Amino acid sequence: MEIANSVLDMVGDTPMVRLRRVTDGIACPVVAKVELTNPGGSVKDRPAIHMIDQAEASGQLQPGGTIVEPTSGNTGVGLAIVAAQRGYRCVFVMTDKVSPEKVSLLEAYGAEVVVCPVAVEPADPNSYYSTAERLVHEIPGAYRPNQYDNQANPESHYLTTGPEIWRQSDGLLTHFVAGVGTGGTITGVARYLKEQNPAVQIVAADPEGSVYSGGSGRPYLVEGIGEDFWPSTYSLDLVDRTIAVTDSDSFLTARRVTREEGLLIGGSCGTAVHAALEVARESGPDDLVVVLIPDSGRGYLSKLYDDGWMASFGFLVDDGPTVGDVLEAKRTDVPTLIYVQPHSTVRDAITTMRSLGVSQLPVAKGEMPIAAAEVMGAVTELRLMELTFENDAVLDKAVEAVMGPALPTIGAGQRVELAVELLESAQALLVLDGGRPRSVVSRTDVLGFLSPDQAPAPA
Repeated sequence: MEIANSVLDMVGDTPMVRLRRVTDGIACPVVAKVELTNPGGSVKDRPAIHMIDQAEASGQLQPGGTIVEPTSGNTGVGLAIVAAQRGYRCVFVMTDKVSPEKVSLLEAYGAEVVVCPVAVEPADPNSYYSTAERLVHEIPGAYRPNQYDNQANPESHYLTTGPEIWRQSDGLLTHFVAGVGTGGTITGVARYLKEQNPAVQIVAADPEGSVYSGGSGRPYLVEGIGEDFWPSTYSLDLVDRTIAVTDSDSFLTARRVTREEGLLIGGSCGTAVHAALEVARESGPDDLVVVLIPDSGRGYLSKLYDDGWMASFGFLVDDGPTVGDVLEAKRTDVPTLIYVQPHSTVRDAITTMRSLGVSQLPVAKGEMPIAAAEVMGAVTELRLMELTFENDAVLDKAVEAVMGPALPTIGAGQRVELAVELLESAQALLVLDGGRPRSVVSRTDVLGFLSPDQAPAPA
């Protein structure tokens, strides 16, 4: 009888399928290794089993123990499946950019989830790395697999994923493309493939802003790949090329694959496919590009598959006059986005507002282009005037000490009618375009757009 002994025996031997419609006009074939058919719905089932097997064998994880791990969701699901089979407790730490479905999914397996802010440094006590480390020390019998430093992670792909790809492609692949999170998948697969044929090109697909493609690790919206540090599970020497992909290209490519290929995939899959298509366009009909699809899109229904969410971050454009049209009609003598750093003084903020003729400023960390998660709050001319009148010593305080809530946001492609509605209760809106802050739009800007001959001069 063809009956698996347990759900763990169903991990691996995932299929490969040719992408035909999204490659229209491209001579080079592109084949997807579809990891969403694993019982946990992602490629992370593979290292989850291998890491726990090795922890049990070494005595690091004892019967009745607790598995603690920081995760974007998929590794947590894999570990939760193993824990369910073997009787372990699970505590997972996630960032607040992770979709609500992923939190609910982990809780469905009986895991406990701790959510931490994404826009903090790894060494910050509130980061998900630091929080996980604290919990390991606080919980008796806790074991942290540490997928970023556990060599069982890439080894699982060397032993399973790599051989499967080589066998399924009959050894004819010329390029392998995968996103990089911990680096375990691409490292393990690359090591195996290059042992079979050193000429196989290994291409890393990386979110724009991640350290792997030269960024600083500043926040981006794609989940599960990219990093703000270099894990020991990633072997850069095995990677021939790294392609940076924007959030916009990642999400729109994922939606396109789902609608044109009938394959429901996640945002990081869109990153990988976008990079694979770029490689394929540069290749010929005798080449073969294999791209790894790490997970399903079921965990992202409230985000990249929600038109409202996509529009609110400026990834989609509505019909009719949009906020982007308002921005195009704005004054050209003012920088696109004016903001103040949290450590700047109130005096500096006031000077900036006076010199540029604006009455409010977002407060954000970092240099342009900033991420939405780096926006911390806002200051207004009226509020600063009131504070200064009460005590002029406030002029030398840091802006972060006196700032108010961040400005409400709106997507650049959303309709002007929505901006009018939001501006009934707000002085200004922060406009997001491609997931990043682009500009601030005020009541005066909208009025000037709607009635160009009637609007007063900007104050």
